[in-house]
Amino acid sequence: MTDQPWTRERVLDAMRGRLTVSCQAYPGEPMRDPRTTAQVVRSVVAGGAAAVRVQGLDDVAAAVAAVDVPVVGLWKDGSDGVFITPTLDHAVAVARAGAHVVALDGTRRPRPDGRTLAGTVARLREAADVLVMADCGSTGDARAAEDAGVDLLGTTLAGYTGERPRTDGPDLGLVDEVVAACTLPVVVEGRVHTPAQAAQALARGAFSVCVGTAITHPTTITGWFARALP
Repeated sequence: MTDQPWTRERVLDAMRGRLTVSCQAYPGEPMRDPRTTAQVVRSVVAGGAAAVRVQGLDDVAAAVAAVDVPVVGLWKDGSDGVFITPTLDHAVAVARAGAHVVALDGTRRPRPDGRTLAGTVARLREAADVLVMADCGSTGDARAAEDAGVDLLGTTLAGYTGERPRTDGPDLGLVDEVVAACTLPVVVEGRVHTPAQAAQALARGAFSVCVGTAITHPTTITGWFARALP
């Protein structure tokens, strides 16, 4: 660990052209425990992850204590509509848990607290010195999020908001569109299942690639193999 602060420039330098690993387990699963999350976070950093993405306040705090890399934090509340860090209160709580980057729903859908994305970003920055990552589902979302003042654009919600079909792998078409339409760094996230897909995303102009399920969700990975057997 170092005492050097994770400034905006340092966070972006760490993530540029490198891998972020999402370390999340779903409620009720055996791995859904902050202590386990901390061990998984240490493991992926040992393997070369430049940053980690973690869900839940206790897990964010555990990850920040475990490793000296940028921690992208979020708080999932619910399962439909806007549920990724859906309100300003959620975002402030994630920041206060220690996240260096707060990931939140970056779509143009109504937010549960009635705030605009721009209003949420502005108030969050008044409360904490953090970067903001907008999880987007379309190019329109990305443009609006850029206008709202976020720092990073994610393709996280591509195929989940009804604006685009859900692709089998990462939505590289959306990557092309967002890279062409926006100036902010683009993090490709969602259904990146192979190293080749990750490399392809970077070749299309992505700033960073975030991989979750294919690295840190053994239940799903096991299912892939089990279903492949006769």
